[in-house]
Amino acid sequence: MPRPEPRLLTVIDSRRLTPNMHRVTVGGAGMEGFPTEQDGGYVKLMIEDGDARRVRTYTIRHHHADRLDIDFALHGEDAESGPATRWAMTAAVGDTIQVGGPGAAKPLPDTAGPFLIAGDMTALPAIAVNLERARRDATGTAFIAIRDEADRQQIAAPDGVAIHWLVDPKLGENPAMLIDAVRGAPFPEDLSYAWAACEFESMKGLREYLRKERALGPDRLYLSSYWKRGLIEDEHKTVKRTDAETNG
Repeated sequence: MPRPEPRLLTVIDSRRLTPNMHRVTVGGAGMEGFPTEQDGGYVKLMIEDGDARRVRTYTIRHHHADRLDIDFALHGEDAESGPATRWAMTAAVGDTIQVGGPGAAKPLPDTAGPFLIAGDMTALPAIAVNLERARRDATGTAFIAIRDEADRQQIAAPDGVAIHWLVDPKLGENPAMLIDAVRGAPFPEDLSYAWAACEFESMKGLREYLRKERALGPDRLYLSSYWKRGLIEDEHKTVKRTDAETNG
């Protein structure tokens, strides 16, 4: 089946949520026929960057009938920002952008857990959606790396899920922070599912622990690198593809 043509959506709102997370809301007439209930799915943003068009992948934080909320984790200094975050920070009401998708979400299974969840700010939108959609009797532990204490967000997680915020001002520079936090937590022998998405080096360490040491198979583990420090998305995709061919 051919992919649907990208939709032309209009910026409805653009605002800073926390010091290092920015939200852009897009919608308008181009939302007609958009599949329903796409919270946690993803879209492809077609960013005009000089003479080139860059395609960047972002999670749908909230899907309303006529608009999408898309959150952008900011990468510190302007020099570290890619075309998508530069676009988000300058987006003005009335601007338009081509948007492809949506792609399927990677939710938690419909069980009571216990769950183990780990990620950094780039995965915060997906983690928040997953926890808000989890069963209310679910239990588990989530570790989320953020740049600043003020980057904490209110997440309507089940009461039985404990959220631990890890502050890393140079996000991605210290991959061991997230790895050590997960390793240091009690590991439930009856763990239902582990979900982790983060910077590439952190992903590798979590893979070593969860897949190899804890022997979690694909039925109990979702693991992905959303970015790699120092690389743009196109370069990260190449590294990610090579790593997948080697490590499965």
